[in-house]
Amino acid sequence: MWKSANVGPLDRMLRIAAAIGLAAYAYAALMAPWSFAAYAVAAVLLVTAVARFCPAYVLLGLNTCNTAR
Repeated sequence: MWKSANVGPLDRMLRIAAAIGLAAYAYAALMAPWSFAAYAVAAVLLVTAVARFCPAYVLLGLNTCNTAR
């Protein structure tokens, strides 16, 4: 079962945009070990945006999700 959401809508959009931009940059400009690292970071950003849960936020005590719902 998923933990409660801690990534808000603006944070999700920024993560998705950063993931797309980083993947595009890795494809266009980076060479092999750096491109693989950039793809991995982009994948983590995309997964945390889709799941609306970030484990690092739990460790840091952050929550950008609107809790009024």
